[in-house]
Amino acid sequence: MSEKRVSLRHEGGRRFVAATGSGHDVVIDNAAGDTGPRPTELLLAAIAGCTAMDILDILEKKRQVVDRYSVEVSGTQREKAPNVFTDITVLHVVEGNVESEAVRRSIELSATKYCTVSAQVAAGPARICHRYLIRRPAGAASGPAEEDGEVVVTGPMKDVLAE
Repeated sequence: MSEKRVSLRHEGGRRFVAATGSGHDVVIDNAAGDTGPRPTELLLAAIAGCTAMDILDILEKKRQVVDRYSVEVSGTQREKAPNVFTDITVLHVVEGNVESEAVRRSIELSATKYCTVSAQVAAGPARICHRYLIRRPAGAASGPAEEDGEVVVTGPMKDVLAE
């Protein structure tokens, strides 16, 4: 088992600095102070970062040439406290002469097997929709210039430990 640690230091108002076990500091604040991201924004950023690392690793192993790559994550929170996320959309934007099936399979593997953060959130009340948008250079042999689609939906309450 692996243990992760974070310590949180109050700096006034609702501003905190989280010191991670890997030696990095992250400022966290609320809307009133606005000196750093909100905790819920960091959760979405953690999903984006975790899946992005998976996707690039897998695409590299599949010998896909990626010119540019980004991840856009949006989430809807319920109105009643606790304001948990109920729906999250993860959109992978891949630019390059890549094969559709390689992109789809990379996203599927990240969403269902490798991304710890996504799995943690999907094990709760959130439904996570994993999508892609591929933009290819003119004349690319691997498919149309632009292509998008849904790959898989994970959660809510999916028991990822049972698999």
